[in-house]
Amino acid sequence: MLSTQGVFRLPALLATASLLAACLPGFIGCGSSASSPSQAGTPTNNVAAESGAGELLSPDALRAELDEVLVDTLRHRSLNLKEHAAWQILHGALAYQREFLVVNEAGEKVPAVDHVLAGGYMKGFNLEPGVWLDKEQTRRGVRAILEQGSKTGQGHADQWFAILAQCGLRPTDRMVVRGEDHTMQELIEQVLWDVPRSPMKEYSWTVIGLSTYLPSDYEWTASDEQTWSIEKLMGIEAEQDIDTSACGGTHRLIGMTMALNRHLQQGGKLEGGWQKADEKIQQAIKTAKAYQNADGSFSANYFIRGGLSADLAQNLGASGHQLEFLTLALSEEELQQPWMQRAVLNMCSVLRRTRDFPLECGALYHAVHGLVLYRHRVFGERTYGDADSSSSPATDQPAAREARNPSDATADPAR
Repeated sequence: MLSTQGVFRLPALLATASLLAACLPGFIGCGSSASSPSQAGTPTNNVAAESGAGELLSPDALRAELDEVLVDTLRHRSLNLKEHAAWQILHGALAYQREFLVVNEAGEKVPAVDHVLAGGYMKGFNLEPGVWLDKEQTRRGVRAILEQGSKTGQGHADQWFAILAQCGLRPTDRMVVRGEDHTMQELIEQVLWDVPRSPMKEYSWTVIGLSTYLPSDYEWTASDEQTWSIEKLMGIEAEQDIDTSACGGTHRLIGMTMALNRHLQQGGKLEGGWQKADEKIQQAIKTAKAYQNADGSFSANYFIRGGLSADLAQNLGASGHQLEFLTLALSEEELQQPWMQRAVLNMCSVLRRTRDFPLECGALYHAVHGLVLYRHRVFGERTYGDADSSSSPATDQPAAREARNPSDATADPAR
């Protein structure tokens, strides 16, 4: 049942969270570590919960709140290769990039992305050799196998490609596929070739990856012998129905926003598919703001109508995905407006109150990614893995910076 007013009451919220795993057959949540709330690393500066996300904070207090929640979430929640699959683990890497650790078979914490790129086993991370990329047949593409609807493997076309791109991989970075050495470049070229194969005209993740490595006006010939371009993909994305798309359409909006931002940074004009995408994005911004709940969260019904849900997972997933989209789509000035600050504080409060309960990994880490993006855009980039970093000034994170600056990591598809 949906309610359009009020905020979460703590006992009800925790009860919902504690039952989440039991209610979903086969559910493997992003669990908490064994440490108790009184041990070292537990958040102590609980301003979001104390304020009820209704009172705005000073910039310094807001930055401290974000840092404490983000550092604690990274350190306190743990995934492992025995119980969790690529779908869960790579959502964590989306949020924390190459700082995200996973427990391997030996009980050691290792960087998840580095582990899998080196050929380490991860259930659901299924790559295969693709087409030959040269006449001499010395180079082959790399294809990520699509497993639609999967909660272990790649559930959407080019999902792994987009996540790896956002983790700052360069075209020359090495990856091991079925025991053979390949590079990110060969994954990029295979994606270009396979564009016509995408089911349901879903290019949400494709445009994220391609716009990371290629100029926004890039054109190529794909496997159907037709000419394609990033602008054409944007037009196709903009024509799709947001409300019936994955996660309320937020993935389409996120993809279009990231690609459009890069297009404009390169001096591109708002025309053709780019203009259609911008119109879709601007309408979604207005709708999200209009349907924002009184507690600062965004509608559990995404862009269809306003409302909260009695289901914690639905609220967390819907509000977190919209927060992620808005942190990419709004200007720095708009991000600091009260309505966005309330959204950020609400999400911090929810993550604090559910700290010791398993949460669905997609919802959790998309929400966390939204907070990471907000922190980076408003206060500057920083790292989160250093145990002492929660009280230190923001530090540069080169991998993240490269992922948002395609001019530093341009692919060479003509190789």
